[in-house]
Amino acid sequence: MISNRPYLLRAFHQWIVDSNCNPILVVDANHPRCKIPKDFVDGNEIVFNVSPTAIRDMKITNDAVEFKASFSGVIHIIYAPIKAVLAVYAEENGEGIFFDAEEDGDDAGEGSHAASLRGVDTLAADSTFAQDMDVDVIKPMPQKGKPFLTLVE
Repeated sequence: MISNRPYLLRAFHQWIVDSNCNPILVVDANHPRCKIPKDFVDGNEIVFNVSPTAIRDMKITNDAVEFKASFSGVIHIIYAPIKAVLAVYAEENGEGIFFDAEEDGDDAGEGSHAASLRGVDTLAADSTFAQDMDVDVIKPMPQKGKPFLTLVE
């Protein structure tokens, strides 16, 4: 099967925007095919505010995320392969989806591993969503600090 990562990324991004929150995109800055402003990399990651008011012309395809963003008044065209995307979450409450870093390659099972589904507790309120989907309910991430990855097994 093809990777589910771009589908989940599009869905969570839209859910965050529809909830009137600011979507934050975390990208692995060391991925060789990333086109990002290197001056704004923190550690091995770069964090983008990808709200519709902060960027222009965002496209999330099955291969990559592309958009135009301004850094210190200079417009950059950002390109990040889907495999380099580590997370998209709401700035206000930390709810979103966090992915494991993937190696480049043509693995048949690419993207088939479980990703951490933050926000499942919100979706599952007053329903059996979590039970039906056989996922664990996870509390939202604390508002302070950097995002972190959690595997749901």
